[in-house]
Amino acid sequence: MAPKQRLLTGLQSSGTLHIGNYFGALKPFADMHKEYESHLMVADYHALTTMRDPELLRENIRNTVKDYIATGVDPEKVILFKQSDVLQHTELAWIFECLVTVPFLMQAHAYKDKVAKGLEANAGLFNYPMLMAADILLYDAEVVPVGEDQRQHIEYAREAANKFNNTFGTTFATPQERILEAVGIVPGTDGQKMSKSYKNTIPLFGTKDEITKSVMSIVTDSSGDRPENVYQIHKLFRSESELETLYNENAGNYKALKEALVEDIENVIAPMREKRNTITDEDVANILARGGIQARERAEEKMIEVRKKIGVTL
Repeated sequence: MAPKQRLLTGLQSSGTLHIGNYFGALKPFADMHKEYESHLMVADYHALTTMRDPELLRENIRNTVKDYIATGVDPEKVILFKQSDVLQHTELAWIFECLVTVPFLMQAHAYKDKVAKGLEANAGLFNYPMLMAADILLYDAEVVPVGEDQRQHIEYAREAANKFNNTFGTTFATPQERILEAVGIVPGTDGQKMSKSYKNTIPLFGTKDEITKSVMSIVTDSSGDRPENVYQIHKLFRSESELETLYNENAGNYKALKEALVEDIENVIAPMREKRNTITDEDVANILARGGIQARERAEEKMIEVRKKIGVTL
């Protein structure tokens, strides 16, 4: 029997998750994680590019783990760990940073986008792709499920692997992104990509009232009978054939269509919200402690090889 491929994915612990996170990362991982040798990371060091509140970061870390489990991840079937518990991530990121150029990192879409929007361009934000490359390559992850907007980061990881392999000898596997074509980029309430940075999200585990408030704020296009921004989110929850009937019957009635979207979101989220409420902080601590031990063992095994090849092991 062939060994399972290794898979890795993760989410920043930088705030309340939204349905874009669910469809772009959580659901794909929950659907596929048992088919692979799966690694699931809470990317708390990545969150430091924007976060400055330690108590909020601690709360976000706990919440992210609860979110993963509530959406269907079995903590017994994955290595679920916190990035900061595996210091080999930042060690390998530094090595990669010494192999790539500044112009190469300047081409990162996420960096250019944030700078264009006037957000602080700290060095962590600039070097973000190399820490993400380290996250992936430390575990020889062959499959990396990400949203469409993260595709370039996987390309950067492949480039880091190639730079190292060409310089020091074959060491790292070449990862491949796994993107749900039906989802791609999940639109926000303003039609842009759903993102906490843009304040255009629908909360994943919000109350029904909070979900309703977000959905009712979706920007609608008055030039046609079908509100396109509403429809693009709605088709994540229902088939397009079902929606065709609904939208034809309510042509021009934007309020009714938004109310239908609220109900469809609630039908999906309510059971997960109930499960999430049963997960304790103690449960989270135990899961991360176990996952941290497993992740460190695997990461250190790879770093022993890396240190020897670059020449720092005497």
